[in-house]
Amino acid sequence: MIGMGGRLKPVFKTICTAAMLWCANAPGQSAGKPRVVVTTDPELDDSNSLIRFKLALTEDEAPTIKPYYEDRWAELGDSKLPVAVSLKLIDTLHARWVALLESMTDADFAKTFIHPETGEWTLDGALALYAWHSRHHTAHITRLREREGW
Repeated sequence: MIGMGGRLKPVFKTICTAAMLWCANAPGQSAGKPRVVVTTDPELDDSNSLIRFKLALTEDEAPTIKPYYEDRWAELGDSKLPVAVSLKLIDTLHARWVALLESMTDADFAKTFIHPETGEWTLDGALALYAWHSRHHTAHITRLREREGW
């Protein structure tokens, strides 16, 4: 997750048009939401995740977080903004993440939040999932670029 903006910039260097962003994610799939939106909305989930961490760090009891409809978020007007806007958002959020994570103790990483669908998460476990998720989406974009010859 951290530094993802730096990994995404070269990946998006040659993706210049909306048609490129909206093409299918895998052979045989219909056109889907742009991968940069997938990366910034759930990583607006970065914003969401940052808030989850802050709640877990500051609440007396493990907070229950609110899930959201990722597919519906991707249909909102802000998903049509240029890729550069999303990359700036990721960079800014990750600067905040770094500051927070570097300040956390082992006891902080053991704190928890509750996801209504998946149960209790330690911050350490959630961070591992978020890191994997970011690498996963970067790989999707990279494979898409290779497949399309961009």
